Amino acid sequence: MNKCRNTDHPHCTFWVAPGQLVCEGGHAQAAPAAGADAIGQTPGQTLAQTLGQSYGLLSAVRNARAPQASVVAALQPGEAEPSYERLAAPIRVRPQLRISGFDPRAAGGRQTLKMELRGMPGDCAPRLALQLSSELISNGAARQQFVRSVDGDWCPVFVEFSSRDREHGQYQITTQILSQLPGQPARKWECTFVILVPRLDASLTEIHRIFLSTHKNVRVMADDASIARVSGQGGDSMDIDVTARNAGIAHLDLSAPAGKVDLGFSTIAWDEDLIEIDMPRTGPAHPHPSRAASFVNAAPEAGAQRHVRLFALDECVFGRFELVDPEAHALLHHYTPEGIDTAGLTRRLSGRHAVIRRGSHGFEIEDVSRYGLLLDGVWPGKHKPVPLRLGMRIELSASIKGIAVLEVTGLLPHGVILHRIDDGARAECFIVLAPETHPGYPLRRAQTAPAAAALPLLFHLDGGFWHLDAVTGKETALAPTVQADKLSRVAPHTRFASDAYPESWIIRTSGVAYDTETAAPAEADHV
Repeated sequence: MNKCRNTDHPHCTFWVAPGQLVCEGGHAQAAPAAGADAIGQTPGQTLAQTLGQSYGLLSAVRNARAPQASVVAALQPGEAEPSYERLAAPIRVRPQLRISGFDPRAAGGRQTLKMELRGMPGDCAPRLALQLSSELISNGAARQQFVRSVDGDWCPVFVEFSSRDREHGQYQITTQILSQLPGQPARKWECTFVILVPRLDASLTEIHRIFLSTHKNVRVMADDASIARVSGQGGDSMDIDVTARNAGIAHLDLSAPAGKVDLGFSTIAWDEDLIEIDMPRTGPAHPHPSRAASFVNAAPEAGAQRHVRLFALDECVFGRFELVDPEAHALLHHYTPEGIDTAGLTRRLSGRHAVIRRGSHGFEIEDVSRYGLLLDGVWPGKHKPVPLRLGMRIELSASIKGIAVLEVTGLLPHGVILHRIDDGARAECFIVLAPETHPGYPLRRAQTAPAAAALPLLFHLDGGFWHLDAVTGKETALAPTVQADKLSRVAPHTRFASDAYPESWIIRTSGVAYDTETAAPAEADHV
């Protein structure tokens, strides 16, 4: 019986019976030469004697570097040359996420993880969306982007979190990487890794013993005046932990390593395999794709809104209502007790007044206007993003109060809900969702006021809006043909519209007015 001799897997410990071509781990074995062993074993000498003269399996790899030459030299004239097609088969490369910079000694403090992509297919998009979800991350989720450089490498991404006031133990971080090319189905890779939050009084030795026992391929320890030696020429990947204490001596000799060598230091790094989980779609992604839509309530009850306006955008711009060529997505009027004021204080709203986006620490708002905005009565400054919090009061603008006042009534892992608290409170509210993001079921880490808790649970995926039943988990694709009032948390007399502002029936194109819902010419009295 011999040990595995595959040079690409120097740490394999499976035994190989004489004549077998692969070990139990599926690693191909080189054919031995006639009368001699492929690692230098002479006739009559056992494998144990041969390995006993070296420093272990890693040093034996050095002698196994050219087994094929001994095979060819031993061939007699007229013998057929052995086939090397099986040995030369390409090795499958799986995409990996390299995670580094984690220091468990910083328990209770701020941490920064460095994430690097390796082995991604060449036909993926040049920009990949990175979505992280964990109890360690602020607001439960974070979203960033991997960008491919000119030479084909991926720029690293840094993710910050804090373990302050967290119970010690293991916390999962779920990672999703999305690739979307125009005209092609979306591709998704996922992995889940675990972050150890140790006790505040845990020693570094205890922390490393837990981590290294599960992440290192080779672990060498010298204790009580012993000597530990590791020597070899490396391989595709070597992951080694060497420890010497109590007068022990550790000697590490890796002459000209051919691949990557990872050693255990005070900061911890490791690789996670990325698994592609989505299959290419052959049919339409969503029966009614849309990035902006609304629920229209024909007879709203007390406390309800006539329009629930939906947006699924990376950046949702709030600004002044314009019938033709608006600059914003969420269009705002000034409301008086008598109704909409189209020409008065509405003109003191900028065409692009504020931007709401999903940042690295949750959803945030940024002032991009001429007139400013107030957040809980304070002007944050122009072009200075501020994280949204539950109950935050947003006033547009800063110079004249009461033009348009919104309140943050819901913070979800995948969206934010805003209600008007001025005279337009019964007219509309807003739901801004992260595009192509499923919130998961059951929904966790959601912060909602009573007004937002009464609204239906929605998300955007596969190009369109979906309704999620919070009790059963049933998902329903939203379209104008769906009976909306049959869905949970949707009020009676409600319909789904494929436009965020279906009440603005008319758009002018070459002097002709059209109904945006039916694409038919509008009546003259609507013009």
